[in-house]
Amino acid sequence: MLAETQGLDVQDPELDRGASSVAAGTERTCALTRDVKPVSELIRFVLGPAGEAVPDVKRKLPGRGIWVTATRTAIQDAVKRNVFSRGFKRDVRVARDLALETERFLERSALDALAIAGKGGKVVCGYAKVEAAIGRDGIAALIHASEAAVDGRRKLDSAWHRQSSGKPAEITIIDLFGGQQLDLALNRSNVVHAALLAGPGSETFLARVVRLERFRTGYPPDAVSAPAPTEGIRDALKVDAPMDGAQGKSTE
Repeated sequence: MLAETQGLDVQDPELDRGASSVAAGTERTCALTRDVKPVSELIRFVLGPAGEAVPDVKRKLPGRGIWVTATRTAIQDAVKRNVFSRGFKRDVRVARDLALETERFLERSALDALAIAGKGGKVVCGYAKVEAAIGRDGIAALIHASEAAVDGRRKLDSAWHRQSSGKPAEITIIDLFGGQQLDLALNRSNVVHAALLAGPGSETFLARVVRLERFRTGYPPDAVSAPAPTEGIRDALKVDAPMDGAQGKSTE
């Protein structure tokens, strides 16, 4: 997708100089709040061919962009307060459900990372297999379908707590996705419970889960006591991983 740049002031400080200028650790100014934040806490927007605001969750779309705090509430407020037209210094077509569209892109990005982790052998599926895996080291997270029965979740979580008794580290319990979404991501049927094993692909998935949870609630997901994750996974829970996977509906 070619982003629209005609009529933009190349010296305007509110606009970045393109996705190639976004390096790790970069900070940008939120066009809504005027607060300076790491790009991991912001969503980049560019202009599409018809002059519409397009969420660039992978931070790769061409053209100059503006940045908004990466929460559902902030984007809803930005739509109401005409932030996009002010930021781009021109009329911008903004969908009323832009926050929902952005959330779907973030969700798709996280599921894509889960799919990659699954193909790499880093996901164990099924109650019995997850229960057996809990007795081994190297689990980074427990994943429950959002509609999973409370009893099954409680038993696996309790097993994890028993196994990790006296150990000082953390694990994430993830229940953001429905069973059908997990089925599609992992190319399996009836995924209700899964265990995420440690590894680079797992770190990317966890980072994107943090980003999605922060978008929905304003806060990263809670962690509970469990065996120690790797240093890489611990870092992934604090900062955003490279957004290099597919983001769902393509606008490129």
